[in-house]
Amino acid sequence: MLSFITGQAAPLADTARARPAFNVEAATQHYLDTLTPAQKARSDAYFEGGYWLQLWSVVYALGVAGVFLGLGLSRRLRELAGGCPGPGCAPGPTRRCICSPRSCSACPDGVRGLRAGALLRPLEPDLRAWLGETLTSLALTLVFGSLLLVALYAAIRRTGASWWLWGTAIVSVFLVISVAVGPVFISPLFNKYTAVPAGPVRDGILSMARANGVPADNVYYFDASKQSKRISANVSGLGSTIRVSLNDNLLHRCTPAEIQAVMGHELGHYVLNHIPKMLVFFVVLLAVAFRLVDWAFGWLVARYGPRWGIAGLADVGSLPLLVALFSVAGFLATPLTNTIVRTSEQEADMFGLNAARQPDAFAAVAMKLSEYRKIAPTPLEEMIFFDHPSGRTRVQSAMRWKAEHLADR
Repeated sequence: MLSFITGQAAPLADTARARPAFNVEAATQHYLDTLTPAQKARSDAYFEGGYWLQLWSVVYALGVAGVFLGLGLSRRLRELAGGCPGPGCAPGPTRRCICSPRSCSACPDGVRGLRAGALLRPLEPDLRAWLGETLTSLALTLVFGSLLLVALYAAIRRTGASWWLWGTAIVSVFLVISVAVGPVFISPLFNKYTAVPAGPVRDGILSMARANGVPADNVYYFDASKQSKRISANVSGLGSTIRVSLNDNLLHRCTPAEIQAVMGHELGHYVLNHIPKMLVFFVVLLAVAFRLVDWAFGWLVARYGPRWGIAGLADVGSLPLLVALFSVAGFLATPLTNTIVRTSEQEADMFGLNAARQPDAFAAVAMKLSEYRKIAPTPLEEMIFFDHPSGRTRVQSAMRWKAEHLADR
């Protein structure tokens, strides 16, 4: 056995010595230097502005909640709509209450609460997209948001102290449904999806999908260029709704090798089961957030409830406070959520490099993404604010992969 091991060691050492010299750091820097100082400054300023938007989003939510609660607007809106604080509420002489002690219809309050919630969250990505898109997004928000609020307030009024567990379950169900139906029913409302014509690009993607066990028999592209010039692709959906898609910017702005590199990454998300894993991670985080919000809400209402006119969780007038608390919880969880997503993206990067075997093409795409993503943040900055690996990290990974596969070329 020893002689066998010794006999194998020499050829391996010879192979290592015969490998052409390749400096990973120098190759990485070569790509980074393709950005001019002006381009880098513009990219950095754009991305760093997002740091402040995250902060101002929370400040805005707290400010609007303070106005609603401090001026008694939530209580007045509830009274005007004929709402009630919740189970066991006693109707006053100037308004009617048809709630039984055990349940309360949340439908009118839910619609009104959605409007308050919309005021509290205009700076977050979903509502920024709404402002830039069409009224279709508003209609979807009203419909599904109202359903979600109805379900949450029904859980609050029926389950008591365990509402946060039921709330987690309800939001999780909505999340799973949105992931499953989004590619087929929601995304086409905003972009036109067309099958990629037969040819080298389509055939290469499908070949790579088949080789890695991805059940795709077609590839679609969508007209994202009407919204921005960002390049993007995805493997989305669950089960029978799985769809491989890339946007027209990727088709028009990238070489066939670069498209192959990007799609290798996207296929990696499917093969590595990132969608179900992310759902599990975020359901756990939702449970933690709901529990912390439950504790913080109870503490605040015990101290300021009479001043704000809030009787408890079942009182829809408390919605501004709930939204503000969830905004704070989401902001504080940003480093953790970003790290979870960034880790899956790094895994997909490595899968894509092995599947597509296009390290230089992948590095070139990473540099193109620098148009809207800071290329070389500090390690701490990347950990806190980046939900994808930085351009430098991605280029370095590609060059490291290339260095280990020079003998294959």
